[in-house]
Amino acid sequence: MKLSRILSNQNGVSRKQANALIAAGKIMVDGIICQEAAREINRFSEVTSQGRIVQPGEPSCYLMLHKPAGYLSATTDTVHQTVMELIDPHLHNDLHIAGRLDRASTGLLILTNDGTWSRRLTEPAIKMPKVYRVSTASAIAPETAKRFADGIWFAFEKLRTSPARLELLGPQEARVTIYEGRYHQVKRMFHAVGNRITALHREKMGDIQLDDRLSPGAYRCLTEEEIRSVR
Repeated sequence: MKLSRILSNQNGVSRKQANALIAAGKIMVDGIICQEAAREINRFSEVTSQGRIVQPGEPSCYLMLHKPAGYLSATTDTVHQTVMELIDPHLHNDLHIAGRLDRASTGLLILTNDGTWSRRLTEPAIKMPKVYRVSTASAIAPETAKRFADGIWFAFEKLRTSPARLELLGPQEARVTIYEGRYHQVKRMFHAVGNRITALHREKMGDIQLDDRLSPGAYRCLTEEEIRSVR
């Protein structure tokens, strides 16, 4: 919601009066004077007008989890254990998962209650890099790197994936960087070149790298620097 609208939603404050207060430097957003009437303000920001709290700001939460195998990337499920069972209940705060991993996959999983922030991390159009380490059932063919770089055609969506990078780590092991994060994308790309993934581990999303101090099932809050890297 725009700053001017937040102020004008107060009883007795018109849009004109709100704009005048903003222009006069009497409005603060998260402790900093803001003179942009059209600035979009999310529900996590504190807004004050001449020292009076207009919007208190809700607590935001950004977590990095080292997802172990066997847990579903979901908030609830009647059959399988979910990653939410690994998180202290008092931290749930309407958490959702930013970029799911399937039940057998492991590695970096981000949970947050900030939908605007998570969309920047996962939206295909923004092309935030996601890095995976994979093991395959068969030897990785020499031409695989070029085919990934050219993009793989997904008939169901009728689209070609953005260029991806494949770094060979061994005959049946590679590091793959994609820039979209479509449904089961890495597995489907290998299937398209006649191979099959036997293990998939996400190492990085954007500038956020899985903390090597986190054992499977452990988590921590993101640092301010990690949060800002997505904004």
